[in-house]
Amino acid sequence: MSQTANAHYFQSTDGLRLYYRDFGSGKDGTPVICLPGLTRNSRDFEDLAGHLSAQRRVLTIDFRGRGFSDHDPNWRNYHPGTYVADVWTLLDTLAIDKVIVVGTSLGGLCAMGMAAMNPARLAGIVMNDIGPEVNPAGLARIQDYTGRVGPVSNWDEAVEQTKSIYGEWLPGLQDEDWRRMARKAYRDDADGVPRLDIDNNIGRAIREVGPQTGDPWVLFAALADVPTMLLWGELSDILTRDIIDKMVAAKPDLDVVLVPNRGHAPLLDEPESVAAIDRFLDEVV
Repeated sequence: MSQTANAHYFQSTDGLRLYYRDFGSGKDGTPVICLPGLTRNSRDFEDLAGHLSAQRRVLTIDFRGRGFSDHDPNWRNYHPGTYVADVWTLLDTLAIDKVIVVGTSLGGLCAMGMAAMNPARLAGIVMNDIGPEVNPAGLARIQDYTGRVGPVSNWDEAVEQTKSIYGEWLPGLQDEDWRRMARKAYRDDADGVPRLDIDNNIGRAIREVGPQTGDPWVLFAALADVPTMLLWGELSDILTRDIIDKMVAAKPDLDVVLVPNRGHAPLLDEPESVAAIDRFLDEVV
């Protein structure tokens, strides 16, 4: 499906033009909104949204500074609190009172922030390989490359660069898989040269401002009455067994699904991931 299909824009409260796609807007059931990872965008959810939209409305969003959304002239706004505010603005613009959130990495942190602000508006949350605590080794790896990836000259180099960043965590992908993943992260510039589709200042923000403020375990506690499923990549360097155990202790009804042969983060096209999400959505209505 073309990236222009079902494409729309909305305006943030501070005047940025932000991009989203709306799949299956005429469907019944609680809508789903998909929130991407730190350096990723709405294109990561294209296949999942197409699948889920057979039954319900699905929204995907490019956070500010990513994809087709405006870059923020104030890099200090690249922060989960700002992204959460943008999501509420989108939902309010569309008069959507209640949603199910599918959040990959940063998107899952934003889902926790949404729950802390207004848990009654969340029918459920799928957290993709993220929790209130992050393994320091994995965080250091992400901070090291975000905003520091060098330029490429063509699509073959973009594919190789994608492999160099994610190859250890996504074993078994074929050449075509890597090409598709690169196409979701890069976009041709005016000269036809692929460029990574993010504002490099996002890297500056996570190194100088940090990924979040406050106690993330307090945010996680806000999920007490929100049905929540955690997809955990078997090879993840972000979530460890110790972190998972603490999450389950804090929320005994947390639905933990191990995704084999995946690190940070599952692509959400794995049969295990799709089946788990389908089951979860059926349960939360």
